[in-house]
Amino acid sequence: MVNILVVEDEPSVALLIRKGLTEKGYMISLAPDGLTGLDMARTHHFDLVILDIMMPGISGLELCGKLRSEGNTTPILMLTALGSTENIVTGLDKGADDYLAKPFKFAELEARIRALLRRYQPEDTGDKAILSVEDLVMDTDAKTVSRSGKPVQLTSTEFRLLEYFIRNQRRVLNRMDILENVWGIDFNMTTNVVDVYINYLRKKIDQDPDSKLLHTVVGMGYVLKPSAS
Repeated sequence: MVNILVVEDEPSVALLIRKGLTEKGYMISLAPDGLTGLDMARTHHFDLVILDIMMPGISGLELCGKLRSEGNTTPILMLTALGSTENIVTGLDKGADDYLAKPFKFAELEARIRALLRRYQPEDTGDKAILSVEDLVMDTDAKTVSRSGKPVQLTSTEFRLLEYFIRNQRRVLNRMDILENVWGIDFNMTTNVVDVYINYLRKKIDQDPDSKLLHTVVGMGYVLKPSAS
């Protein structure tokens, strides 16, 4: 059974989410504030965290940042009444995997949960577990990446983004392609989150300027290809 942590300080919203998701077969744990949520996320295993941004004590943004800085890669879905692109990007920058603006329809919440679980726990499709481009090596089963034999630490979102590039190496990918395949359904097209995460990846996998793998194709998008090609 899928175990989900819901960190939400509004009792009516928390209980509504728990009731709806429990009826769908999920196991739900509730945390009434950020500090309680942080403690629960540290001491229990969850398959997904649903996290409200606006909470007293420690905000959802702070909680998300703390979990990611501690190496917790559990998928995080942020709930926010703040609909601006800036606030959405801030949450994603902290390591959230997706967002949903309040008020929302329960069917959309459930769809985003399913999408996140599919991305983070994909079914066995027979795809190769070891992917590579030159000396960049990814193990999709162990969730590890290395370059020139040295480990590269990636967040869950960075990992999915890099996997998408490796599986489509030498192909120019535009922002729409990337948003749909890495971030999923109904994403806000005004966000610059793709560019932000491309920069994150470059800092981690392209530290040697003479052997860059991730390139910008002006006016078209991005491409991952061997440095010599």
